[in-house]
Formats: sequence, C-alpha cells, structure tokens
Amino acid sequence: MGEQMQFIVKKLNQEPFRKNYNLISFDSLEPLQLLQLLSDVLGEIDSKHAVDIREELPEQTAKRMLNLLGILKYKPPGTVSDLSAFRQGLVTGSKTVIHPVLHWLLQRTSELKTRAYLARFLVKLEVPAEFLQDDTVADFNKQYEELMEAFKNLHKEHEQLKISGLSTAEIRRDISAMEEEKDQLAKRVERLKKRVETVQNHQRKLEIARQHRLEKEREESLAQQKQEQKSQLFHAEQRLQRAQVQLKEMQHVVADSKPESLMKKLEEEINFNSYLVNEKIPREMESKKTSVYFLQKVVAEPAMTQADLTALESEIEEVNAQINQLTEKRIITYEPTDSKFSMYRQQASIISRKKEAKAEELQAAKEEMSSLEKQVEQKNSQAHELGGSEVLTEDEFKQYVSKLRSKNTFYKKKRQEIAEITAECGVLQRTEELLRQRHEATQQQLQAIEEKKGISGYSYTQEELERVSAVKSEMDEVKGQTLDNMSEMVKKLNAMVAEKKASLAPVIKELRQLRQNCQELTQECDEKKIQYDSCAAGLETNRLALEQEVKGLLEECAQEESNYHYINCMKRSLEVQLQRAKEEMKAYVSPDPQERRRAVREQYTRIILEQENLGKKLREKQKVVRESHGPNMKQMKMWQDFEKLMECKRECFLKQQNQAAIGQIIQEGGKDRLVL
Repeated sequence: MGEQMQFIVKKLNQEPFRKNYNLISFDSLEPLQLLQLLSDVLGEIDSKHAVDIREELPEQTAKRMLNLLGILKYKPPGTVSDLSAFRQGLVTGSKTVIHPVLHWLLQRTSELKTRAYLARFLVKLEVPAEFLQDDTVADFNKQYEELMEAFKNLHKEHEQLKISGLSTAEIRRDISAMEEEKDQLAKRVERLKKRVETVQNHQRKLEIARQHRLEKEREESLAQQKQEQKSQLFHAEQRLQRAQVQLKEMQHVVADSKPESLMKKLEEEINFNSYLVNEKIPREMESKKTSVYFLQKVVAEPAMTQADLTALESEIEEVNAQINQLTEKRIITYEPTDSKFSMYRQQASIISRKKEAKAEELQAAKEEMSSLEKQVEQKNSQAHELGGSEVLTEDEFKQYVSKLRSKNTFYKKKRQEIAEITAECGVLQRTEELLRQRHEATQQQLQAIEEKKGISGYSYTQEELERVSAVKSEMDEVKGQTLDNMSEMVKKLNAMVAEKKASLAPVIKELRQLRQNCQELTQECDEKKIQYDSCAAGLETNRLALEQEVKGLLEECAQEESNYHYINCMKRSLEVQLQRAKEEMKAYVSPDPQERRRAVREQYTRIILEQENLGKKLREKQKVVRESHGPNMKQMKMWQDFEKLMECKRECFLKQQNQAAIGQIIQEGGKDRLVL
C-alpha cells in the first residue's frame, strides 16, 4: 500500500498534473478532493471528462466515471457484492476504492489515452431490432458499421506507419528527388518532341507507334492470360485425377468393406505403428542424441588451429587403416560354417533396408495426407466465412426440394387468404364510408330541427352526459375493485411479514454473533497483513540485492572465462610462431646446403636476386627504347606519308579509268583536252 501511494504521488507531481503532493498531504485529502483528483486524471485521458464535480450531481459524477472506467476495461477486485461496494465507495470518495483506480490509471496513461480515443469512434450504438425493420434506418446502420470498419483499417495503417520508422525528412527527400527526376524526364520529352517535329508525318508515325505499343501490351496480357489458363487447366486436371483416384479408392473400400478387411487394415496399421515406436523412432533418437553429444563436445572444446586439424586428420587416417587391416584379417579368418548364414544375413539386411525405406515413404504419405486434410478444412472454413455452404447430397437435396414445395403450397394458400381479406376489407371500408355519410346527413337534419325548436346543441349535450355517466360508473367499479384488492393484499403482506419475522429471529441472533466474530477476524487479518507486507518488503529487498550480486558475479565469471579462452588462443598461436622461428633458425644455421635452401630467408634472398636481375634487364630495355624512339617515330611518320601517297595514287588511277569510259584526255603543252 505504501509503494502504491508513493507511485501515485510521484506521478501526480510530474507533468501534466504538477500537484506538489507528499505522502502526508495526499493521505489527508478529503473525499471530495479525491473525487476531483480522479476526475482530473480521467480528464487527462479523455478531455470530455475535464469538469468540476461541484457543478454536477454526485450520481452524475459516479455514472460518468463508471462509464469511462468500463470503456477503459478496469476490473475492480472481488465478487458482485464487492462491485456494489466499489460503486458505493466511488460515490462517497473512499480511499480504498480511489487509490487503486488512480494507481491503475497512472501506470498506463498513454495506452488508456489511445483506448479512450478509439472508444469515441468504435463504441457501437445498439439500435433496437424493431427500428432496424425500417429500410432507411437499416441503410444508415450499415453505413455506420462500414465507416467503423474503415476507421479500424486506417488506424491500423497509421500505427504500422508509425512503427515502420519513416520520417518526414526522408519522405521530403524522396519527393524532392522524384520531382527532380520528373523535371529531367519533362526536359527529355521536350527535346524528343522537338526532334520528332522535324520528321515528316510524325503524327501518323507516333499514332502507329502508340498502336504498336498497345498491341504489344495486349499481346503480353493475352500471353499471361493464356499461361494462367494453362496453369488453371493443369491444376483442374490434377484435381480431376485425384478425385478419380479417390473415387476408385472409395468404391474399392465400399466393395471390400467387410469385417475381415477392416481387421486386416487395423492390424497393418498397428504393425506399422509398433515398428515406428519400437525400432525406427528409438534408432533415430539414438542417432540424434549421439550427434548432439558430439556437437556439444565440439562446442565445449577450445578453438583449434591448423596444426590441431592436421593432427586429427592423421589420427583419422591411422584409425581407418587399422579398420581396413582388421576387416582383411576377419575376411581371411572367416570360417566356412558361417558362409551358410552369409546369404541369409545379406537378405535380412536388404529386407530391413527396404522396410525402413517403405516406412519412411508411408510416413511421408501420411504427413502429406494430414496436410491435405488441413488444407481442405481451411478451405471449408473460408467458404463458410464467405457465406458459402457445403455441397448437398442427393438425399439432402430431395428433402430440400420437398420442403420447398410444401412452403410454396403454404405460401399460395396464405396469399389467397390475403387476397380474400383484402377484398373484404375494401367492402367494409366502402360500407363504413356510406354509413358515415348517412350519419353526417342525419346529424345535419337533427341540428336543423333543434335550431327551429330553439334548442340547438341538445343532442350533443345529451350524448356527452351519457358518456360521462358511463365513464363515472366504470371508474367507480374499478375503484371499488382496487380498494378490495388492496385490502386483501395488505392483509396478506402483514401475515407474510409476521411469518418472516418469526422465522428470521434466530437467524438474526446468529448473524449478530457472526458479525462480531467477523470484525475480530478482520482486525486480526489486517494486523497479520501489515506484518506480512513488512516481512515481504524486507525479503524482496534482500532478494533483489542477492540477485544483483549473483548477476554481477556471473558477468565477472563470463568475462574471466572469455579472457582465459582468448589468452589460451594467443598462447597457442605464439607457440606455433615460436616453433616456426626455431625451425627457421635451425635450417639457417644447418651446414647442410639442402636444408639451408629450405629456409625462408634463403628463399626470399633468391627471390630478391631474381627481381633485381629482372629490373636490370628492364632498365636496359628501357634505355634502348628511349634511344631508338626518335628514329622509330620518324620512320613511322615516313611510312604513314608513303601510305597516304599510295592511297592518293590509287584514287587518281580509279578516276582515270572512269574518265576513259566517257572520253580521252590528251595533254599537250601543259593543257588537258577531253576528246569524246
């Protein structure tokens, strides 16, 4: 209780309340102040409830708060009697009722704000069924439900967009980038339009290109439709084949549905299940356990280096060699008496393998059948949700047709009766109209006679007096009957009260004693609860401290363990490097030239000499290229000029041949003459 009050005071002192309470001032609040504080918290959750409770009646305040708490799904503790006490405590401003409500509200303020906001639009108005018979009211109610569903979907999309993390800055950047791309595309389109306008008949060509594009799109859509129809046809053929197979199986089952065949099937299923339980599943479990054991062993071992892997590979090769030797020895020492059983052993192993394969195939087929049955159930449920119905059998369809015929006959009969009643109603209405006209004519004649005699209004007054006297006599009779009934009821009630008092007297005495015992037990319970709360708070504090200590020790242990593994790995790598350095030093110091050549230093020295020789050759080659660069370029220029000169001569020769076909050119005295 103390922790609850501390939490409430802490939340009330924060934004947006800023009450500046402490535990003493909060505990000393009057009931009216507590109710106002609760109304302020509810007003923060829903702005419609931010009111001053002094301006409304206590019943209105309690009703308003109870309605909002019901919308927010607050569940007060206890049974039905406790619920009535909760309502009474909410009206009177009891601390034992308002403090838990404040604690619950302040724990989840943001969530309750969302719930109150949604309740403003999603709390459905209950329309009586008799009003829904009107078409206009039914249409409005349907539109109301559709708008409610649309609001739900929009709110879900809004929440998903908030969770997705899309910010307005990113959206603006995307929009600006798309606008830039749009401008670039518009410029490209303008340039293309200008280029196309220079072409002759560009409008006709553009129209042809557009038609070509439309035809292409239509061709693609038709190809896609063709592919979809092919796939649908393929699936339909598969379904037809499966249905035919199922029909044959069902016909076969119906034909062979005898007790012997059923018993045989049950025995086969029992044998298969017993094989799975006794042989296959235990063997698979053992293999899985073995693999898990080896994997755990591998995980528990530290990281392995390349040297460790090489050693393990060598050990594996040695063990495989020993296995091969033992197999050869066994084959050599194979006794001839056992050769009789070798064939049977082979056959038994082959049969066991076939049995395992068939069992696996059967298991896979059963799993596939169960998955298909689940799919069928899902499809049936979807069909029910979409308003469909199951396919009727022949007997059900016959029953449905017979019911429909009987209903049709009944409908025709009732329709004929309605027509007769309508005709009779028309006749009665006409009769009523004629009688009313006659009555009006008679009344007019009577009024004229009364006016002549000087007693106008006499008949109307006489009718009113008769009617009033009849009503008075009826009221007197009703009053007399009512007084008699009330006197009899009072006598019965007095007798019943006397009987109840006599029967409840010993119960009331026992109830008084029980109330005293209840008060004593309640006081004792409160004292024990206070002791329990204090003891539980101390134990909880100790537990939290121990948990923190254990958590810290576990983290320290994990850190030390990781440091140990890291140091161990570094140690192994350094050992490997040290071993390589020792081998290198040994090879370098060794007097044997072959051993010295294997040293890394000798290898790198040899590579360095080779690279130096190669560099020297390349530098000499570079020097030669530099010296011969000028003459070579000059020679290349001369060859290019020679190539151009020869090309020019070839063109001149070709021109002379063409001109010779037309006429003859004669050169005399530095002049050229053409003779045709």
